[in-house]
Amino acid sequence: MEERFEIILDKLITSTRSPRGQFSKANGWRLLEKRLRRIHRYSLTFRTTATAAAIALFCGMGFWMYETLSPAPLHTISTLAETRIMTLPDQTKVVLNRYSSLTYPKKFKGGDRKVRLQGEAYFEVTKDASQPFKVETEKLQVRVLGTHFNIDAYPNDLQVKTTLLEGSVLVTTSGTPHKQVRLKPNESVIYDKKSDCLTMTSEADASKEIAWRNGIISFNNESLQEIIRQLSNTYHTNIQITDIQIQNYRMTATFSDKETLDEVLSLLCRNQKFKYTKKDNNTITITQKLD
Repeated sequence: MEERFEIILDKLITSTRSPRGQFSKANGWRLLEKRLRRIHRYSLTFRTTATAAAIALFCGMGFWMYETLSPAPLHTISTLAETRIMTLPDQTKVVLNRYSSLTYPKKFKGGDRKVRLQGEAYFEVTKDASQPFKVETEKLQVRVLGTHFNIDAYPNDLQVKTTLLEGSVLVTTSGTPHKQVRLKPNESVIYDKKSDCLTMTSEADASKEIAWRNGIISFNNESLQEIIRQLSNTYHTNIQITDIQIQNYRMTATFSDKETLDEVLSLLCRNQKFKYTKKDNNTITITQKLD
C-alpha cells in the first residue's frame, strides 16, 4: 500500500513540478490522516445529530400518546346545604343542587365528554358534534350534543327524572337489554329503579323543574309522597310517611330554600289531614291526624 502510494505521489510531483519536500511520503500521509479525521468528525457529528433528533421525536411521540391515551385526572365537586354554579373544561355550565356531586375529567379526551352525577344538576351544554356530552348516573346515561336539561338522580330515590328544556337528549338505561327514549323540549322521562321502566310525561312549563336554581321550592299539584321526597333531598333529612292513605294527597305550594324544614312542614301541615313528628334519630314521620 505504501509503495503504491509512493509511486502515485512521484507521478503527481513530476506532473506539477512541485518541490519534492512539499509532497513527500511523510507529508502526504499527514495530509491524508488530517483529511480522514475531518471526515470522521463530520460523520460522528451527523450520527450524533441524527440520534438526538430520533430521541426527540420518540419523546415527542411518547408524550403525545401519553396525553392522548392516558386517562385524565378526575375532579369531584360536592355540595352540602347550598347550590353551586360551575364551568366544565369545555365551557359547559352546570348548576349543582344541594347534597349533590359531579365527577368530571380535568380535560375531555377521546370521542366523548363524560361526567358522572349523583344528586341533581342543571346543564347548559356547549355544542360539539365531534364530542357528544354524556351524563352518567347510577341507572341512566343521558347523551347530548348541545342542549339545556335537568337530571334528578339522588341515590336513595326510587326514580330518576330527566327533563329537557331545549335541544334534544337520548336517555338510555344501564340494564340489559337497554331501553332508550329521545326527549323533545318540555318533556320528561322517569325511570323506575324497581320495575326498570321508562315513563314519558309532558311538562306544561319545564322551567318549573329548575326553580331550585333560584332558591325556590315549588310544588304544583304534587302528591304528598313526591313533596316529601323532594324535601328529604333538599334538607338532607330522612322523612317518612307512615300512613298509606295520605301518600297521594295533592298540594300546591311555594317556599324559599332559606326557610327551615320546620317552617316548611308547619305550613304544609296547617289545616291539613296530617301532621309531622320528630324522632330522636333525626327522622321525621308524617302521620294522619285523628279526628
